[in-house]
Amino acid sequence: MKNVQFLSNSANIDKIIKGLSLTKSLSVSSLLIGEPHTGKFSLIQSLFPNSVYVDANNESELYTALEANNELIIYNFEKVMNTDHLNFENKRIIAISNSLKEIQRLSKTFAFIYEMPTLEKREDLKILAQSFQEEIKKDLMLELDVHLDITKLDLSQNVKSLKASIYKELILKTFKKEDIQTLLYNYLFEELEGNNAYREHLGLYEEPLIKAGLKKYKSQLKLAGVLGLNRNTLRKKIQEYDIN
Repeated sequence: MKNVQFLSNSANIDKIIKGLSLTKSLSVSSLLIGEPHTGKFSLIQSLFPNSVYVDANNESELYTALEANNELIIYNFEKVMNTDHLNFENKRIIAISNSLKEIQRLSKTFAFIYEMPTLEKREDLKILAQSFQEEIKKDLMLELDVHLDITKLDLSQNVKSLKASIYKELILKTFKKEDIQTLLYNYLFEELEGNNAYREHLGLYEEPLIKAGLKKYKSQLKLAGVLGLNRNTLRKKIQEYDIN
């Protein structure tokens, strides 16, 4: 197992790290539980890089590993239906579970249970996002200086959706006029049909134009002048697209 660095400046994460580190010399069972993609596996890898890891999805491998090792990391532990058959006696076991529903059921199995916070609850989210941004900029070979609005990043699936939304935002920042035209061409080629397609797809241009204008000029009157539109016409368009 390769060494993994775990980035964190979170007091909650520090408590988990301290607790798990104290068990390194003890024959006890610990559970790290939390939503998927919160960094549980990476955290354990950083603390126990030389341990044996086994996937609880494979029951036969799990029982074999338990027999052969006094220290074992079991991931996807939520897949274990019957923990009564597992013998953790005189062993150092670290289990990783993606299901918070398991806490009550597993409280009798593990001596210590730690709950991994979601990204929404991480006080170091900004640092984490900046680190991922630099990592992704290298992947995309981008040198531009980009400011991302954290409030607009997707945290619904924690690290998975955060990284995906950063990729998306960075790629969009590189789009030139020709790229936008090509994107619209491909979309419209697939979607054009019926007998009112012009009006049905006019919003693809008008809605972002008005939203950007309102944000930039902060005045309907000023924007109407910039767009060369009657103010009443602009107001109707704002109502039509339900722009706040």
